[in-house]
Amino acid sequence: MDKISPEEKIQWMKKILQKKESISSVASKIGVYYTTVDKWLRNYKAIGPEAFFRKGHTYRTPAQKEAAVFDYLSGKGSLRDICARHKISDAQILRRWIMKYNSHDKETGGRAIMTKGRKTTFEERVEIVQYCIKHSHNYSETAKKFHISYQQARSYTIRYEENGVDGLQDKRGKRKSPEEMTEVEKLRAEVRLLRAEKRRAEIEISFLKKLEEIERRGG
Repeated sequence: MDKISPEEKIQWMKKILQKKESISSVASKIGVYYTTVDKWLRNYKAIGPEAFFRKGHTYRTPAQKEAAVFDYLSGKGSLRDICARHKISDAQILRRWIMKYNSHDKETGGRAIMTKGRKTTFEERVEIVQYCIKHSHNYSETAKKFHISYQQARSYTIRYEENGVDGLQDKRGKRKSPEEMTEVEKLRAEVRLLRAEKRRAEIEISFLKKLEEIERRGG
């Protein structure tokens, strides 16, 4: 069959959206697969007529990619929902961004650690941050070990570094959280995290000393 022009695709998409045609009927009439028309429709919904005129990939800044990934990891919609919201033409593109974001470094081999987060207790958050700090803020490794999302590992660590132990408490809602701690419990958690920071500092100092020694030998 002849190649279908962008204008023709747009007309078919309009008919589907107006309920005058179905995806199956359009696929049958123009001689293409159902999945092909389904993809056209999703792209048309996400981007509009431009979806059929664009050539090559649309450049996205790192911030734009991260915004889409964060929306998905935060549970703000399915892959298709996020693609439509951010005008991403194909869910595979978003999947690649998520995998790249989650892998973060070479240690994961480019595999997604976990695309969605889970609910955590205060004690778990303390343990997560403690581990993350001890391991040089390796969010990917932390996420993999504790079965949480990369975003959670990063968020908990940043919250602690900015607000201390209080930053790890779940303060959503109007009522007092059942996780509300006594001063003694807060201090215990703080000590655990400070020990992690101290351990990391000791490792860095040891590394620098070894580096200086190697440089002296080389000199």
